[in-house]
Amino acid sequence: MPRRSSRARTPDHASQAVDGRRAWRDRNLSAVVDALLDLFNEGNLRPGADEIAARSGVSRRSVFRYFDDLDSLDRTAIERQTGRVSHLLDLPDLGAGTVEDRIDRLIAQRLRLFEAILPVARVSRLRAPFEPVLAEGLARSRHLFRRQVERHFAGELRALSRSARNATLGAAEVLCSFEAYELLRLGQGQTAKQIGDVMRVGLTSLLGGRRRG
Repeated sequence: MPRRSSRARTPDHASQAVDGRRAWRDRNLSAVVDALLDLFNEGNLRPGADEIAARSGVSRRSVFRYFDDLDSLDRTAIERQTGRVSHLLDLPDLGAGTVEDRIDRLIAQRLRLFEAILPVARVSRLRAPFEPVLAEGLARSRHLFRRQVERHFAGELRALSRSARNATLGAAEVLCSFEAYELLRLGQGQTAKQIGDVMRVGLTSLLGGRRRG
């Protein structure tokens, strides 16, 4: 049987070269996004291209080869972090148990979620007025949080008049919001336990149940 010529193997080599370049590009792109997330976590909410390049190990030119501008890089980083913590959005046993149990589960869920998203959530809220995509995502999250509270405490809310129900739901939503968490965590330096205690006192006052401590 005649040997295959080297020309017959050329397409395979070309394909491998393309795959290698794609893998190299994907690694560098991920390094840039991870570098930005690291800087967010350190409290730098608007790092410059030079800082991102230095942290990622790629050149400034490469940063803008992968992303049109820093805003598009921000969006990609926020989407990646949101995907990583999406499992924390679920509220276990929605609506089940005593009011005390439900309050405890809601507080535990929100504290885990907010601690995980703290830097990125701050960035998304700063950018939302100027970035329609981020504004839409933020609106969806807030709607989800409101619906969770509404369904979790449906029995207590149904017992109220329409105006009282709306006011109680709004107050509970504010107590368990990221904005309230951020104020207590960063503005007042409170610990997660202290923040949980604040949420618990407020929710118990609104929805009933036994006061603790």
